[in-house]
Amino acid sequence: MQYAIELYFDKETEKALQEICDKVSSLSTGFLSWKSRPHLTLACFSDVDETLCKNKLTEFAKSQKCIPVSLDSVGMFCDSKVVFASPTMTQGMYAIQRKLHESMEGFDTKGWEYYLPDMWVPHCTLAMTGGDEEPVFYKVSELILSSFRKLNGSFQSVGLVKITHPVEELYTVELGGENE
Repeated sequence: MQYAIELYFDKETEKALQEICDKVSSLSTGFLSWKSRPHLTLACFSDVDETLCKNKLTEFAKSQKCIPVSLDSVGMFCDSKVVFASPTMTQGMYAIQRKLHESMEGFDTKGWEYYLPDMWVPHCTLAMTGGDEEPVFYKVSELILSSFRKLNGSFQSVGLVKITHPVEELYTVELGGENE
């Protein structure tokens, strides 16, 4: 089974991002079919012991504070036809991702190199059009570019998800240690 650890936004930022995803659904339902909330993926694992991972994640979250985030730009992965909001990178974001990997040492990360420290491409997916006809990718990109506005918020919680279709959110904990 495959798993991910995701960083979640404050409610207002999450709502603004979800509204963009909902607009996109008039052209493509690829991302919404995963039923995943707006997030940044910090790490992916080929397999984990769920109980051990939850315990490690709880300890990790206790040691972290909420992190300010500014989503300033839109980007895309052209090979997979994914369109995303991109955060301005800060030392805090790099640090939390690196510390998470250190705290989850021992779980299998093979095949997930773009989520490793020093290779991470942080992004918040807004549309996944890889399964659509090619013109949809361009229409979705245009829709997102015309409706996206800079968002300032914060990361408030971190969660463990099972990468299934749809995504299964297994456990979420507030940064600072409070369980959701």
